[in-house]
Amino acid sequence: MAYALDPEVAAVVALMPGTPLTDIPALRGIESTLTSALGEPDASGVDVADLTVPGPAGAPDVAVRVYRPAGTAGTVLPLVFDIHGGGFVLGSVDMFHGGNLDLCRSLGAVVASVEYRLAPEDPYPAGLEDCYAALTALVGAAADLGIDPERVAVRGGSAGGGLAAALALLTRDRGGPRLCFQFLGFPEIDDRLATPSMVAFTDTPGWNRPNAEISWDAYLGPGRRGGPDVPAYAAPSRAEDLAGLPPAYISVMQFDPLRDEGIAYAQALLAAGINVELHLFPGTFHGSGLARHAEVSRRERAEEIAVLRRALFG
Repeated sequence: MAYALDPEVAAVVALMPGTPLTDIPALRGIESTLTSALGEPDASGVDVADLTVPGPAGAPDVAVRVYRPAGTAGTVLPLVFDIHGGGFVLGSVDMFHGGNLDLCRSLGAVVASVEYRLAPEDPYPAGLEDCYAALTALVGAAADLGIDPERVAVRGGSAGGGLAAALALLTRDRGGPRLCFQFLGFPEIDDRLATPSMVAFTDTPGWNRPNAEISWDAYLGPGRRGGPDVPAYAAPSRAEDLAGLPPAYISVMQFDPLRDEGIAYAQALLAAGINVELHLFPGTFHGSGLARHAEVSRRERAEEIAVLRRALFG
């Protein structure tokens, strides 16, 4: 199908890996090769520390990379807890290292990126429990890390956005660290795959319905997707009680199968009395932000910084 993509973002479609999600090991190899080929990003102005924190009960420890603006030792700063994307089966702290350096520099806040376990080797709830353990450990060490426990935002894109939404639900229900904000970039949150955009977009670049099916089957385990026993902590669109969640920002891309579930979640949060900002970026697709030169991509990045700065610094 032909899509009316923004011409500036359409130019990067041919550069995106064409390997289907059916071959997860091959895609992980491509990711590793690309990450190595890019070399070390500019880390000027940022102090970076790799930490290990206790994992969930009976599970391995969790690696966390912490970014702090240089020269701010002794200053208490807000925290952005970042959860990377990758369809629950791909992605790593290293892959998103450059973006988190930029975020830390631009925002002037501490950023922490969590290396959660991936499916299908470690299906739900492994990745979410790793995120919860890491967040709890960081906030518990707030005094030592120079973090303000009252100014903690969770941030994620794609599957990371889904995990971020799930983490907001989990911290509320367990009485865990208080989140002041949730930034959900084109979140993957509905395993039922029944929205109009999910039904229609079977061949969109970056992400499509066939990949979504593989992703959810890997994360939930075979035969569970769309069934009656999938909890809201796995697929936040299923949550019936959204009261008491932190304010949210949700972005969606026009030609992304995840578009309509993001819009529906924003509407559900609004109905629950939660302050929400929703932005649909026209002419875009899942991952079109790779076209960093495109005007719409520049607006998307600038808006992210502005939204997080307002949430964390007032």
